Amino acid sequence: MPDATTQTTGTIHQHALAYLIGLEGIALLRAFAGEHDRTFTEARLAEVRSLLDRADELGPGVDVPPISVTDGYDGWSATYDVEGNSCFPLRDDLLAPMLDRLAPGRVLDAACGSGAVARQLVDRGHDVVGVDASTGMLDRARNAVPEATLLHGDLTDLPLPDGDVNHVTCSLALTHLRNLRPFFAEAARVMRPGGHLVLLDIRGYYARSPRFPLIKHAPDGSVGYMPGYSHDTGDYLRAALPHGFVVRACEEFFAGPYAVGPDEPPALLTPGPPNIWELGTWVSDAASAAEAGRSVVVAWDFELRPDV
Repeated sequence: MPDATTQTTGTIHQHALAYLIGLEGIALLRAFAGEHDRTFTEARLAEVRSLLDRADELGPGVDVPPISVTDGYDGWSATYDVEGNSCFPLRDDLLAPMLDRLAPGRVLDAACGSGAVARQLVDRGHDVVGVDASTGMLDRARNAVPEATLLHGDLTDLPLPDGDVNHVTCSLALTHLRNLRPFFAEAARVMRPGGHLVLLDIRGYYARSPRFPLIKHAPDGSVGYMPGYSHDTGDYLRAALPHGFVVRACEEFFAGPYAVGPDEPPALLTPGPPNIWELGTWVSDAASAAEAGRSVVVAWDFELRPDV
């Protein structure tokens, strides 16, 4: 994972009721635009009134301090591969065709994490070097991909010489960088012309906010949020094109309806910072309307032009 120890911001305040009212607001805006009818609108307004009446059940807001991305992933490493992360199938489905097109060679898996993508690269016959800032994740990767060379390092200061690899991959990590340009500069530096940079990145969740905090436990057991950022399509292009990259493919996965049964009761809330996946069950219709069509992840295949 990227070393973002210098990218933490201040304490944030998260309030479960505020989140639920926010979902209702997004749903109402979409209804106002014509996506839903009068019945839907009136149901949302009634649900807002009900939520306000049940405010005590949702508890007070919680102040959440920042933790570094390194500490967050060190703490997460023990359970990272067994939590049923919904992004993993998306990662594999979107990346697989791009990985299949890579000519055999030496590949850097930047922010290699627990080694899932490095494993796929080795299985395709590549000579793989993985880099990650989390020692906990690197320990997991050594067990998963013993054939790979694994190094401790940062996405924006890769521990490789110029022109060392044919290709670079990076999955589910760029969201932790506020500015993408240093990473693209480093990728271009360590790559050989004609190689491919294959990326998969999660999109931000909170409508119109550039931030995407991720609540996790640090190795000492304390709870905090890792800083994350939502990047627009143009952010990737503005970071990539000046360094000689050209786009060969771009794929996205868009959210469908919220996966809650019509008679499913609201989830019991876990103590601590609000869990948005639990909260969504409290307002399933609003959550479905707010989520529908949202870009969840984006995958890119960039080629480094031979003439650069």
